[in-house]
Amino acid sequence: MKISKIVVLTFSLLTFFLLLAQARDSSGATGVHEIPMTAKKYEYTPSSIHVKKGEHVRLLITAVDHDHGFKLPAFDIQQELRKGETTTVEFTPDKAGTFRFACSHVCGFGHRGMKAELVVEE
Repeated sequence: MKISKIVVLTFSLLTFFLLLAQARDSSGATGVHEIPMTAKKYEYTPSSIHVKKGEHVRLLITAVDHDHGFKLPAFDIQQELRKGETTTVEFTPDKAGTFRFACSHVCGFGHRGMKAELVVEE
């Protein structure tokens, strides 16, 4: 009788962990679309980011040369970017379209041209 309980318990635990692993695999390890970016003298790289509506997005932005900013008005995001540091910006776009983002920290003569785009697809 004890052996059958041990077998049932072992099988139940194995099934639980297999289902948990499958759930993680189907959503991408964390369910987040991570995008590494750089901010440097008057440009963001990449200059165009493509994501899906409803997808959780994590931007990992590194300011290379000095302090910059990241402003994405369509999703009410504004973040300071410190030189040499990677700043994380997370959001879930709830509308499709093409949205401009720009530097929000005056960074020199070309500051006004430091813009890029976020493309959110259905």
